[in-house]
Amino acid sequence: MSDDALPEPDRIEGAPHPRETMHLFGQARAEADFLDAYNTGRLHSGWLITGPRGVGKATLAWKIARFLLSERPNDGFFGDAPTAATALDISPENPDARLVQSGAHPRLTVVRRPYNHDTKKLRQEITVDAVRGLKDFFHMSSADGGRRVVIVDSADEMNRNAANAILKELEEPPAKTTLLLIAHQPSRLLPTIRSRCRELRCGRLNAEDLQASLTQAGLETTSAEALATLSEGSAGDAVRLLRHDGLPLYAELVRLLEGAPRMDRLLAHRIADACAGRGAEVRFGLTLDLMDLFLARTARAGLLGEPHSQAAPHEARLLARLSPNHHAAQSWAQLQQSLSERVRHGKAVNLDPASLILDMIFKIEETARRVAQT
Repeated sequence: MSDDALPEPDRIEGAPHPRETMHLFGQARAEADFLDAYNTGRLHSGWLITGPRGVGKATLAWKIARFLLSERPNDGFFGDAPTAATALDISPENPDARLVQSGAHPRLTVVRRPYNHDTKKLRQEITVDAVRGLKDFFHMSSADGGRRVVIVDSADEMNRNAANAILKELEEPPAKTTLLLIAHQPSRLLPTIRSRCRELRCGRLNAEDLQASLTQAGLETTSAEALATLSEGSAGDAVRLLRHDGLPLYAELVRLLEGAPRMDRLLAHRIADACAGRGAEVRFGLTLDLMDLFLARTARAGLLGEPHSQAAPHEARLLARLSPNHHAAQSWAQLQQSLSERVRHGKAVNLDPASLILDMIFKIEETARRVAQT
């Protein structure tokens, strides 16, 4: 398999790669913080871009990369002061931007999970060999003297040896080099890595920014509010939900659970059966995730009250009924933890997907009955 045909671990299926995404929505604060550091001469060599998965962290990293690689400092001819940058946006026709988009810029490299040619799968972690390749990159990219950029996506996927190798680069960074580390769970990183980076925090997207992001990716929806609620402001999760009919599936789960503590057995079996058989792996995984999300939202409703937005018709009222107080919230939180462990065990022993889904549904019914009696 040629390098061009290898799967990319930093690509969301059904959406353009972040290097191909020119506009970033909902992260104006993070962009402004980086520009302020750049314009005031406080550009760190290491940046840690954090936030929930799928909210635009990688898009921000690639946007910063284009900006830095196309840097043309104003030397102050005729006594003019250098001009401060007002935005990170670079024209797609800029030569450096075109090289970045094609994946061929000589002063940019990406560290990510490598492909295992023996197993024909991506490795589960970033290995030390992937980081050691930076030595050759720094040597070869120093020829023209321009700024160099390294993107690590994602840094919390590095194994211990890879993390130590990155730490050495952060401790003694090459001249005119910027390292952009993307992290979904920064707490998993070495404290010394976090201390040597300046953080850019990306937040969850509201419905308007989410819809704009989806439109840019070539996806349309008339349910942006429900999608933003169900995806919890993650464009990446929203793409998955749209591609695999996540909104109708969640609405079906809500219709089933509206009957709790006496649910429709035929509907329960229909939902479970749809997760079994050849080709149902995606449906099975999505159903598990949506049931877990429902339990989390139910527990939250017991603590915070009926939610202001809902992901399916009648969901808000249902959550308030199932979880009217903090005692109920505790029961639902405990159930969520218990079912998560059952799912892990069920997958480990290859339990029939339909049986696992039915078991979860009946446990939810049992908890609803117990909560109603207290």
